[in-house]
Amino acid sequence: MEYVQSWVSANPVEVAAALLIAAYVLIATEALSKSVIALLGACIAIILGLVSQSKNLPSGAPNPEYFVNFIDFNVIFLLIAMMIIVSITTRSGIFNYAANGILKSTRGRPLMILAALGFFTAVVSAFLDNVTTVILVMPITFAISKKLNVSSVPFLITEIFASNIGGTATLIGDPPNIIIGSAAGFTFMDFLNEMTGIVFAIFLLVVLFLAAAFRNSLKTTPERMAQIAQIDNTFSAIVNKRLMARSMLVLFFVILGFVFHDFIHLETSVVALLGASVLLMFEKPDAVFKEIEWNTIFFFIGLFVIVGGLEASGGIRMMAEWILKVTNGSQSATAFIILWASGIVSGIIDNIPYTATMAPMIAEIQKTMGAEYAFPLWWCLSLGACLGGNMTIIGAAANVIVSENAAKYGEPISFMGFLKYGTAVVLISLGASTLYVWIRFL
Repeated sequence: MEYVQSWVSANPVEVAAALLIAAYVLIATEALSKSVIALLGACIAIILGLVSQSKNLPSGAPNPEYFVNFIDFNVIFLLIAMMIIVSITTRSGIFNYAANGILKSTRGRPLMILAALGFFTAVVSAFLDNVTTVILVMPITFAISKKLNVSSVPFLITEIFASNIGGTATLIGDPPNIIIGSAAGFTFMDFLNEMTGIVFAIFLLVVLFLAAAFRNSLKTTPERMAQIAQIDNTFSAIVNKRLMARSMLVLFFVILGFVFHDFIHLETSVVALLGASVLLMFEKPDAVFKEIEWNTIFFFIGLFVIVGGLEASGGIRMMAEWILKVTNGSQSATAFIILWASGIVSGIIDNIPYTATMAPMIAEIQKTMGAEYAFPLWWCLSLGACLGGNMTIIGAAANVIVSENAAKYGEPISFMGFLKYGTAVVLISLGASTLYVWIRFL
């Protein structure tokens, strides 16, 4: 073992990179659960000495390479807190009530329903995680497609795209943004100011494209449209009004806390944990904790340690230096490489490990070139990583959840069928993002 550790000490960058690539490959092939792969990789990084298991150095000073230092607990606690808040709020029935209201306003017209479901999914995904959003809207989608006697696939594909696009707009909308916000020090309002406009424009372009693409497969009879127009949307649809009032009040103040983050000097994770704690006072914590996606949480923890091994070895710094060398220090070239590379790579592999690897690299570029130089690079990473997830059916967690449920419902979404629309949507999204970044930042 001593021989192995000495060899690793002599070649830390190569070993750390090989470990990260191996984790990527296993995650992409789904040979094991993502959380298991990440935790195994983290243990190997510690055993090999890429990161330290000692909190302090022999001198008693804090050890900068202690593995816990590489875990971003602001991200971890924000995710846990928002999962608790969403889980409790969902029980009230408020989201189904809101979705029914939007559908009723379409008067049963299929293309209007497509746009309405997309809009609802995008807006909710800006404030809740994408997986929760699609889980909420899928049962409604299947019911509507059955009443209209049309395929649910066009609606489901639209919801996938809308969830990933809408999640790009805010700090809490998509896990990559949480990672970026924590690494760059961006606030909730920073994301709203920089991302809302371009996200809305991309959403409109994508919906217009999808409406044109699906216009021939979304035709039904006037009688069936009338059924949707008469959908029950009375306030009695909310199963627990007290819970609805309490959870929506807490959610409102949590988002308000995010907005005034700079004034109250509290991290978003602390604000969210406070809101979650208040709601838990009225619930049975054991029941709520069972609904938290612990696989996702442990996946993040393990992944942070694996990436930390590459950072501690100097590999992240080498990546940053290479990019600056290739672009000759050009801010525009660096920004567009990050934007398009992020979009393409995130369509092939999960955007979470990709972002966890890229965020420290941009932080390293920022140390060399300054905050002003790096500012647009962070937004390019966010746009590329979040929007690129629309390319393939495995590009983001929401895509996988929807495709699995569609297959159970008897309407499978094929990999190639999705790729046809996903590629077009990503090209539209990245093209619009390129224009936005060039006008806004460069």
